[in-house]
Amino acid sequence: MSDDRHGPADGFRRERSQPLPPERSPRSGRVTVPSRAVRRRRAGLLLMSALSVLVLFASGTSWALTGWMSGTLNRFDVFGGLSEDERPESTGGLAFLVIGSDNRDGMSQEDQEELSVGSTPGQRSDSMMLVRLNHARDRVTVVGIPRDLWVDIPGQGEDKVNAAYAYGGPQLAVRTVESLTNVRIDHYVEVDFHGFVEVVDALGGIEVCLPEPIRDPKAQLDMAAGTHRVDGTEALAFARTRATSRGDLDRIDRQQQVLSAMLDQAMSSETLSDPAKLTAFLDSALSSVTVDEGLDTRTINELAYQMRDLELGSVTFTQVPIADMEYWTPRGDVALLWDETAAREMFAAIQADRPIAKPSPSPESEPDPGDIRVRVFNGIGTPGLGSELDGALTAAGFEVTAPAANWSSSDVARSQVRHGPDDAAEAEYVASLIPGAETVRDRTLDGELQIVIGFDYTAFEAPAGGSGGAGPEEGPSPDESSPGVSTARDNVCR
Repeated sequence: MSDDRHGPADGFRRERSQPLPPERSPRSGRVTVPSRAVRRRRAGLLLMSALSVLVLFASGTSWALTGWMSGTLNRFDVFGGLSEDERPESTGGLAFLVIGSDNRDGMSQEDQEELSVGSTPGQRSDSMMLVRLNHARDRVTVVGIPRDLWVDIPGQGEDKVNAAYAYGGPQLAVRTVESLTNVRIDHYVEVDFHGFVEVVDALGGIEVCLPEPIRDPKAQLDMAAGTHRVDGTEALAFARTRATSRGDLDRIDRQQQVLSAMLDQAMSSETLSDPAKLTAFLDSALSSVTVDEGLDTRTINELAYQMRDLELGSVTFTQVPIADMEYWTPRGDVALLWDETAAREMFAAIQADRPIAKPSPSPESEPDPGDIRVRVFNGIGTPGLGSELDGALTAAGFEVTAPAANWSSSDVARSQVRHGPDDAAEAEYVASLIPGAETVRDRTLDGELQIVIGFDYTAFEAPAGGSGGAGPEEGPSPDESSPGVSTARDNVCR
């Protein structure tokens, strides 16, 4: 958190429109509700747009509801005062700056205590993310920007990056991020504490996973290692705490896990399949969201259509590469210094619409079978062969998602390991355990492999020790400041 000396920016005000819900709108008439699948997909996109960002406001249930939803949002003229001559060029993609604000204005002391957010006056960016939607609208990259990153803030000098919002609101936050990344910001989304809590609660809570326990008395957070179902207040504490060894960097990892869990939950939530519940949810949650004036109804509808087929595996998370995690600033506090060379390479790839690649496994290590989901199909019709392979895979630690079944034909000559676009490495690994098997790319698959037994099948060669992973002493341990790359699907608890 930046120094408390930063007060709110002068002249920084938002305008709030007061539209009518669709059932009372004189223009809406009769609201036609699409199918449950369409409502669920669109609602999922909506949630992540508003709260964190992956996509920006898909239409809720109809054009009429979209128009009401668009008018419900707080709006601020973020880009009006920015000089075009000083801004990066547009390259066809869309970039969103997503801010989690720690503004406590209007919060009662009871609410502050319940959410464990303190009573510090003023406004700061509690979290900051750069979200890039590629030109084809089928891939999203989310880059976490640590709030304690030591940077040059235009017109203010060196400070932590979250001080930009305190000095000059959304406009200076945009200018600062553009000057750092050379990525043009097209839209702005801001959500406050209450908005975050309300959305998680509207979803019925989310699941989060902890590799080791966290105890943070200040945040009233005491969680053991393992998987937990949390409500909005607990999710806020989980996402905000820095009481772990890597501080702000661990915090970004947890925020990305929370966002992934919210998206996954939204896609399957029955709450959002009910038009009445959806309308009530939007009415309460969106009042805590601020966007730029360019996110009008037409833009929201266009994004909804363009992103209708977005999947969890198409959303990639990473964070700014860090060179020094304990940099002592000239004023005597600790901040983070980024790895300028690595960061500029990463942002240049994002600006050029190139995907941020997941690091390839080192030669000394192999995938963990426990992270690989498989389904077996018998492609030759031999009774019991699929069940036999199911047992071998389970014993080796793989997650078998369903009992073996017959393939669509019984004359498959060569065994196959079929995989989706993001699972080629896992498929190669599994194929290496089945002599003669080939890998086959199948765009309909996402996060699950299919093994089709062919006539050449002789055996399944289980990995040594049944885990497939290298021992802890094999291979170098990663630099704790190196940014990981994961997808939303990777971040969901399984």
